[in-house]
Amino acid sequence: MRIGINTWAWAAPLTDRALARLAPRIRAWGFDAIELTVQAPGDWDPASAADLLAGLELAPAVCAGLLPEHDLLADDEEVLRRTEGFVRHCVRVAGRVGAAVVAGPLYAPAGRRWLLDADARRAATARLVARLRPLAEEAAGQGVTIALEPLNRFETSLLNTVEQALEVVDGVPGLGLALDTFHLNIEERDLPAAIRLAGDHLAHVQVCGNDRGVPGGDHLDWSGMFDALTGIGYSGQVNVESFTAEALAVPMSVWRPLAAGPDALAVEGLAFLRGLTGRNLR
Repeated sequence: MRIGINTWAWAAPLTDRALARLAPRIRAWGFDAIELTVQAPGDWDPASAADLLAGLELAPAVCAGLLPEHDLLADDEEVLRRTEGFVRHCVRVAGRVGAAVVAGPLYAPAGRRWLLDADARRAATARLVARLRPLAEEAAGQGVTIALEPLNRFETSLLNTVEQALEVVDGVPGLGLALDTFHLNIEERDLPAAIRLAGDHLAHVQVCGNDRGVPGGDHLDWSGMFDALTGIGYSGQVNVESFTAEALAVPMSVWRPLAAGPDALAVEGLAFLRGLTGRNLR
């Protein structure tokens, strides 16, 4: 498993200048990987990023969420085309930068919630499967896996659990699953069991403390989760995702400091995760 960190700890949106400043520091601390965020097309140049990260031997992943004007479940054809275009852009960026995964809740914008009875849920799941299938197929042709992320109940009413997400992923060849310990902690009664249920569909992992701060020192079953990751043969990235950038405070409901600072978040989080994987800091 490669240990990485999401650039949202420092910058939102990510820019070429911010990445040029952050990537060497992230590598110097001892990270193997870096999670690059896509908020809007053109925020940063994937060709420049590819050269920078290759020189540092940092493995990239791409992370994205849908904007308010996006929705893969929409009835409006214009909204649907716009959403598909954004997902395709993220996949192209991943291909150009050398990332194997585009991870995120790429089905509806965070915060979109509506009441679903059993029939409505089946219909929404079937619609999502049909609309993700060509996107996942195109991504696979570029060597990229779209990894779908279930979110907690306060951010979506559609995919909250691993079991619900697998209803979509099982129906789409080439589609993967992204798991985030923050959401798992809210929705799953047994976090290691949820990871085992994901099995070989698991394509990406994001981690933070139960309060969305530094992993470790909180109540999550970290040993159990990493035993489960090892047990299913997971060999992808495990990336710290927390939000200390001021621009994300309101959208991510961060009302108090989650760490002494983004650098402390990185260094402390890496030390804890290295301990779990039995590896030492460089």
